[in-house]
Amino acid sequence: MSRNRISRAIVRTLLALTAAVLLYLLLWPVPIDPVAWDAPESQGYSGDFAINDGLDAMQAIDIAPHVGPEDIAIDSAGNLYTGTEDGEILRIGADRSVSTFARTGGRPLGMEFGADGSLLVANGVLGLQRVSSEGVVTVLADTVDGERIAYADDLDIAPDGRVYFSDATTKFGSAEFGGGYEASLLDIMEHGGHGRLLVYDPATAGTAVVLDGLQFANGVAVDPGGRFVLVNETSSYRVLRHWLEGPRAGKTEVLIDNLPGFPDNVNRGLDGRYWIGLVAPRNDLLDALSGKPYLRKVVQRLPAALRPQAVPSAHVIAVDESGKVVANLHGRATPVTTITGVLETPDALYLSSLMSTAVGVSNKR
Repeated sequence: MSRNRISRAIVRTLLALTAAVLLYLLLWPVPIDPVAWDAPESQGYSGDFAINDGLDAMQAIDIAPHVGPEDIAIDSAGNLYTGTEDGEILRIGADRSVSTFARTGGRPLGMEFGADGSLLVANGVLGLQRVSSEGVVTVLADTVDGERIAYADDLDIAPDGRVYFSDATTKFGSAEFGGGYEASLLDIMEHGGHGRLLVYDPATAGTAVVLDGLQFANGVAVDPGGRFVLVNETSSYRVLRHWLEGPRAGKTEVLIDNLPGFPDNVNRGLDGRYWIGLVAPRNDLLDALSGKPYLRKVVQRLPAALRPQAVPSAHVIAVDESGKVVANLHGRATPVTTITGVLETPDALYLSSLMSTAVGVSNKR
């Protein structure tokens, strides 16, 4: 074969490969059907969110080989509890010893202790669960209005005993799409409004929808007086307040928006504070493509390593009930990153994480 014929064959092969790649990027089916939206222009880490060293002295409570202590609860004796990727709920004693408290059979995410001493858990695979003081697990709610709760994410308990909890996305269940993190990336890329805020009433054992159409409904916190409930919309970079009582009962408003990162959990703190974990900074590409749903499909067809991912960071804020930022803490080289939320005690902040093998501790004094 002559050199010219070989060259032409190479060119034809390269053209065919290029055409195949282009067809793949343009036409290959993907699980998302992106919706156009207008991402607010990020102000970055400025003003109320300026970078500082507030978490640089963070210590760590090692829980390896367990991964992802996504939320933290504390019992009346001062023991800490956290759920991990392998489905276990760990108990951390005052001496920082770690033991298995319960095995949930799914992915325990948000958790809070009820008035009776039982631990209520938003299980990302199995719904709303109750764990007795002996570690016995029962399911309280796995459907609502005949529809499966696909991704129970966080919860809080109102003064009247009702449990408010988020169903992050009805479309991308963590069990069906390779895990909670993978499912969340799909829902955030689609921005289709599949999230819901639900309420479970222990008096009737019934579950109802409070809000729907949310953009990856995540953290939940109820006002100590039961006046309102907060819910994070992770992919819209904001926190909503839904009024439960008073003249605005039934109304929903934005408490704080245009956050510099993805808000994960929101936890009641002390002195009227609500702590928000910003699990990762915003992604410039994702914001730039917010109004370009077709291009988001193209990006989804790229190898996973080239698609937007959670960048490890350490950043938490606290707001008051007016939405004013009253605390802003960064860490530049911390043992715990991808921080999802904060448990505040009089002595310390305990920091939960999406991907770390430790619970963070930031001592107040």
